[in-house]
Amino acid sequence: MSEAPATDTPIRPAELAAYLAARMCHDFISPASAIVSGLDLLEDPTAQDMRDDAMGLIGSSARKLADLLAFTRVAFGASASAEVFDARELERLAQGVFAHIRAELDWQVEPPGVSKPVARTLLNLAQMAGAALPTGGVARVRVVEEGASIAIAIEATGPRARLRPEVLGGLRGEGPGDGLHGHWVQARYVNLFVTDAGGRVFADVAEEKVTLAATIPN
Repeated sequence: MSEAPATDTPIRPAELAAYLAARMCHDFISPASAIVSGLDLLEDPTAQDMRDDAMGLIGSSARKLADLLAFTRVAFGASASAEVFDARELERLAQGVFAHIRAELDWQVEPPGVSKPVARTLLNLAQMAGAALPTGGVARVRVVEEGASIAIAIEATGPRARLRPEVLGGLRGEGPGDGLHGHWVQARYVNLFVTDAGGRVFADVAEEKVTLAATIPN
């Protein structure tokens, strides 16, 4: 496995905040728009035969939006004043995201509680592993304590498993280049708070497998 070295391409805080906000809006707009579409169907007098379909669309989209908001609050936000996170709660948040994609999540986290930097890293890398499996597969999450540090290893295995170049660049601390900023900014954000916490982040790409890993002081 190759370490994603911190090249530390400078990024202004306002620029990072703008990219993160755009990424979150992109994630939220799809289920929010689907809810509006469902409501429009309910109000359309010529589409009353689609009432059940509309209610189903509203319900599934509302669940997706709620799951994404709960996940984002911890993965990207301050999450109130919590400094230690229950691993069972983190699994619930991660499973909420995986419920709406094709990949499956295999969660094997040994420590019962982890620090905020570890929690953020774990959730973000898990989501990135799921995104690396566009046609399905399994993202196996393993977390163990190694002395005073936490080791995270996530293997995403499945057909067409791949890691976008801008994601790998972001994990290395590089700029987005010609890639999509929405994918890059999550990886760059991970690079920033992992290195700020005194840790390291790694990535490796093989045939039908993507491996993401990190070591972080707990």
